[in-house]
Amino acid sequence: MKKLFVVFILLGLISCSKSLESNFNHANELLKQNKIEEAVAEFTKIAESGDKNFAPKALVQLATIYQNRMDKNISSIESADKAQYFFRTIYDKYPDNPDAPKSLFMSAFILANELNKYDEATKTYNLFLEKFPNHELAASAKQELEYIGLSPEEILKKKMAQQ
Repeated sequence: MKKLFVVFILLGLISCSKSLESNFNHANELLKQNKIEEAVAEFTKIAESGDKNFAPKALVQLATIYQNRMDKNISSIESADKAQYFFRTIYDKYPDNPDAPKSLFMSAFILANELNKYDEATKTYNLFLEKFPNHELAASAKQELEYIGLSPEEILKKKMAQQ
């Protein structure tokens, strides 16, 4: 009886995974067709499933949609805020996912460069450097911290003064 129960659970998990894969592919098709609201709804359902394979992928897609300002029904600030939120969620919920380091970096980058939330960005960059000191984006994070909140003119002056 126990073996039969385990088999049913495994079949259910496999079925659920296949369904999520199908939903993910469908959401990507909607995105290709520029049906942004429908794609967002599908990716959101997948993200809310908590599936360790497909939820992070759906969160990346949601973050990318908002980062690229594909939803024309919201302001650029709201879009940046949503992109930052979804990038941060990837790290918070799935810290071992291969997309977690880049997502944490992108969260900090958007906070600093689009939302002008420098304190929050500084904390996020520092967390990135603490958790991923050898990541390929570590040098960029350090540079971002060095110039955070400065205008392009101020950055240029600072660079020239260092030479």
